[in-house]
Amino acid sequence: MKLSLLLPAKYDERKWTLARQIGVKYVIIKAMPELSGRAAPYDFEALKAIQDEFREAGFELYGLEGDQFDMSPIKLGLPGRDELIEKYQQMIRNMGQLGINLLCYNFMAVTGWYRSKTDVQERGGALTSGFNFKAVENDLVPEEFQISEEKVWENLFYFLDAVLPVAEANGVKMALHPDDPPISPFRGVGRILTSAAAYEKVLAHNSSPSNGVAFCQATFKTMGEDLKAVSAKWIKANKIFFIHLRDIAGDVNYFHETFIDNGPTPMAEMIRHYHDCGFDGIIRSDHAPAMYGETHQNFQGGISAGYDMLGHIFAVGYIKGICESAGINLE
Repeated sequence: MKLSLLLPAKYDERKWTLARQIGVKYVIIKAMPELSGRAAPYDFEALKAIQDEFREAGFELYGLEGDQFDMSPIKLGLPGRDELIEKYQQMIRNMGQLGINLLCYNFMAVTGWYRSKTDVQERGGALTSGFNFKAVENDLVPEEFQISEEKVWENLFYFLDAVLPVAEANGVKMALHPDDPPISPFRGVGRILTSAAAYEKVLAHNSSPSNGVAFCQATFKTMGEDLKAVSAKWIKANKIFFIHLRDIAGDVNYFHETFIDNGPTPMAEMIRHYHDCGFDGIIRSDHAPAMYGETHQNFQGGISAGYDMLGHIFAVGYIKGICESAGINLE
């Protein structure tokens, strides 16, 4: 397996240095202009410059994650989506040319991953995020942005039919991240990637070897899925391209995130399970609590809440220890 972290696309001395000091080689980024300080990655030179900067710092830029520019017209089926899909196709070509072979994307329309609180106290007073559906169930987006599940499905398949052939031709794996939280409708917006059955529908729609899953373990747990059964099936079918490791306590309507070792999921058992099923791809520590001396930032659906460093330093050490004790080679 390969161990990665989501790091800022724009040089951050503290975070980049700490990542190298704990032995992380592979990097995942969100490269939208407001985070990178450069043009969007459909601009070849902008993406190459980011890759070069990471390489000079001792990292390998392994993949992109999230929306790299405004995807709203694509997800909502609005005018201008074809032009944006062309830019997405060019981004994929750029990735293939540069050897950046993982693209983790989502199809959450209007609202991305969401938490209703970011100051839930975890072990020792560490701060983590949580979700209470009752607190937001009447907080609807404007009516013009509300959309049905059926229409979101249509828009997803329209998008995939356009981009998967380009991804396959350029050696890029497209790993689809689940909706988080997996509730539909959410704020008046249909969400479709809320179950393993929904993923089976996506995989059946297009058999391309570039069409696969970002297995966000905690989100699939929140769905109530059997983590071992679902992941085993998809790993053996070569459909899991990326694994996010974190845990939650609670259920889909009311939960909070935990330290990687402090939730109900047997993390060591799950990591061994992924390995025993044949997974040898990229993994990363996902959202981590803010620890002493850190300020758990306001939730922005980007790389704010859950992405300071101390909790990830702990998580990386924990993952490394599990892998070493289990005889799992971890790059």
